[in-house]
Amino acid sequence: MPKLGMEPIRKAALVQATIHEIGRAGSLDVTVSQIARRAGMSTALAHHYFGGKEQMFLAAMRHVLTLYGAEVRGALATAEGPRGRLLAIVRASFSPGNFRREVVGAWLNFWVLARTVPEARRLLDVYQGRLRSNLTHALRPLVGTGAGERAGALADGVGAMIDGVYLREALKAGAPDGAAAVAMVRAYLDAELGESGA
Repeated sequence: MPKLGMEPIRKAALVQATIHEIGRAGSLDVTVSQIARRAGMSTALAHHYFGGKEQMFLAAMRHVLTLYGAEVRGALATAEGPRGRLLAIVRASFSPGNFRREVVGAWLNFWVLARTVPEARRLLDVYQGRLRSNLTHALRPLVGTGAGERAGALADGVGAMIDGVYLREALKAGAPDGAAAVAMVRAYLDAELGESGA
């Protein structure tokens, strides 16, 4: 029988173990036993808390998205002006906490899972909707005439670039380079808006 008060600690350990194991394997081809072993507990206890690997992975992605959202909100709170807000979102997307090997691997598998699992699709839709909304809000004052439509199109382009950089990173070896990723997205924005505009 699990000890009272241990559930949140053990669930958090399983979430971290899930992220690490999927990142290590590069796929969802890991077992609950491997995840539980990394978390320092039995397979039975892992099943007790989450039911199965898919539920563990969804909990792990909720955790990743929660941390990402908090980082974006923190960055936006200190950003100055539309350009500052725009760059804050891009930098948060590639921060060391978000843009690390195991999280990149988790994202790759999350996109695949979202094609067939409705709960994963819903989480992905929430993430993409918030990202688009934040980017559009920052871009609107920078694009001038026809701001709403152009800002939305540019937001979609930046969102696609962010996701694309994660995808490319998942296929590379070595540690992710957040500064290079920010520079790539920033160059796209400079080309679309002009260096003085963004």
